Amino acid sequence: MIYLDHNATTPLDPRVLEAMMAFFTDRFGNAASRHHALGCDAATAVETARQQVAQVIGADPREIIWTSGATESDNLALQGVMRSSAYRKRHIVTVATEHRAVLDTCEILEAQGVHVTYLGVGTDGRLDLDQLVDAITDQTLLVSIMHANNETGVMHPIARIGSLCKERGVLFHTDATQSFAKTPIDVQSMGIDLLSASAHKINGPKGIGLLYVRRKEPRVRCEALIHGGGHERRMRSGTLNVPGIVGMGVAATLPADDGVGALRDRLESALVSGLDGVEVNGHRTERLANTTSLSFKDVDGTQLMKRLPEVAVSSSSACTSALLQPSYVLGAMGLPEERLRGSVRFSLGRGNTAAEIDAAAAGVIETVQSLRASAVAHE
Repeated sequence: MIYLDHNATTPLDPRVLEAMMAFFTDRFGNAASRHHALGCDAATAVETARQQVAQVIGADPREIIWTSGATESDNLALQGVMRSSAYRKRHIVTVATEHRAVLDTCEILEAQGVHVTYLGVGTDGRLDLDQLVDAITDQTLLVSIMHANNETGVMHPIARIGSLCKERGVLFHTDATQSFAKTPIDVQSMGIDLLSASAHKINGPKGIGLLYVRRKEPRVRCEALIHGGGHERRMRSGTLNVPGIVGMGVAATLPADDGVGALRDRLESALVSGLDGVEVNGHRTERLANTTSLSFKDVDGTQLMKRLPEVAVSSSSACTSALLQPSYVLGAMGLPEERLRGSVRFSLGRGNTAAEIDAAAAGVIETVQSLRASAVAHE
């Protein structure tokens, strides 16, 4: 199989697995049991990983809270801040193309009396910052805008957003699940107060993630959602997943795959030139180097994937694919129904080769042509 679904998850890097293995067996201590050597060893490994991931985003290691993944981090960021007794404001500003982990959490908060403003995007998937400025009121506590979209790869200008939030005195959370350790992030210069990330998007293990929570200027108050021991600065109780944490720390230090952008462009060029009626969804330059969302005219994206089992890709509605609904992200961009139905996301990663890209492109072209021919024959 040619794996081109890295935005969904990535294969575990052998270097990450090697670092994790001892913590499943000989070094099995509980990081909270610091009264003996095994516990101290686990605690030291946890703090080393905390330093590793903090360095990636220019944070203080004490600002890193371990979670089970970015979905939990998003929930903790939004619900935790809104539940804190330190704040009285009850308004959140977010964007209609956010991941469901943010949108569903906002819906829960709305049911609890929080006012949420959902900003739209242009046909290129980008946010109009003037709309953001207009949406912020004297009751706004938090702005939550993702760094890079999981479906289209489109990136929002989070440094400018962070600056705007600082000018208006509101907190800024960004879901950096797709960009963490792939593109430069500095929480200080970008004005980020909370940031979510997950290990399994960067060739680390599943079931581990982080939430960055700023400690000063301003000190962000975040109420725990999980109680029972006061771990992680009292924000997230529970026995720490030491092997997973070690794995995320190592994964965050792996060198970036600088060749993935060229491979993405190679794939995109082959499909656009090899077929009529292929359109790129989203901004052509302000996007992740590994991602392209394409719509194929007169083709159902789901049927295309079924007819091409040797190439692992997703529909653009990957995070809601179980519902068999067209992509809400592309819908929010104002794209017509036909483009939504014919959309497929290709997301490349470490290990992909030019030979794989050429083979995948050839397979897609042949399958699209066959589906179109079959449709004409049945007219």
